[in-house]
Amino acid sequence: MMNASLLDPDLLRAFVAVAEQQSFTRAAARLNRTQSAVSMQIRRLESRLGVVLFERASDGVRLSRAGEGLIGYARRILLLGEEAVGRLRADAVRGAVRIGVMEDYGTCMLPPVLAGFAAAHPAVSIEMETGLTGGMMERLGDAYDLVIAMHPEGAGGGRLLRRERPIWATGIGRAVESLDPLPLALYPQGCLFRRWVIEALDAAHRPWRLAFVSHSLGAVAAIAAQGLAVTVVKSATFPPGLRALSVADGLPSLPAADIRLHCAASLSPAAALLADHLAEALSA
Repeated sequence: MMNASLLDPDLLRAFVAVAEQQSFTRAAARLNRTQSAVSMQIRRLESRLGVVLFERASDGVRLSRAGEGLIGYARRILLLGEEAVGRLRADAVRGAVRIGVMEDYGTCMLPPVLAGFAAAHPAVSIEMETGLTGGMMERLGDAYDLVIAMHPEGAGGGRLLRRERPIWATGIGRAVESLDPLPLALYPQGCLFRRWVIEALDAAHRPWRLAFVSHSLGAVAAIAAQGLAVTVVKSATFPPGLRALSVADGLPSLPAADIRLHCAASLSPAAALLADHLAEALSA
């Protein structure tokens, strides 16, 4: 039976490179080694195993029968080694990360992103709070390591993730947008969309009334979906059961918003990893 200790990963790496490149010269360039060094590694592996792994061909080299038998095992051994190192490094990062985020992003966009991070870093625990992020920004560094917040276009600092344009929306079955005054379903004071909606309607001299106010995104969307009011949502998290409205429906245009990632002044390795993961996953 072949001794596993004979299968030195460095020798297997050279063997796989030559097999895939079908050339000692190209394999050496890929491994950043000299051709003589790669040739010596192949001879050492052949000597240990007692077989010939390559045959000379007019256009380079090709695997011998013994080489064809080894190549699959060699790739699997190298892959398992990489997986083991990756798992050990992931497990070395541990701790808790506290994140604050708007409710729609926290319920619609972040769960699959956080699931992917948790699978790669099982020793890191994540504590997430959703709600109006204006107050969260004031507690960044004390209550939160990371905050994903909405700001007017071009403002807010932090790391820009994506740009959102607010969309007027209401239920599918009733033309509530034609009512006068216009019934609104909005978040409480402190919501950027609420301020923009009221300012835009006032500037357009369009009468309005607050028909429904709630901290709950689901409740606001449900009221709008029943045709009881008009609301404003983000394009990336447009709730089901609503239809989009526009200036053609007699509603004023609204400014764009930036979604930005804010980090505490001092981040743990776990928080820094999550910040990079969020930036890569949510950037658009």
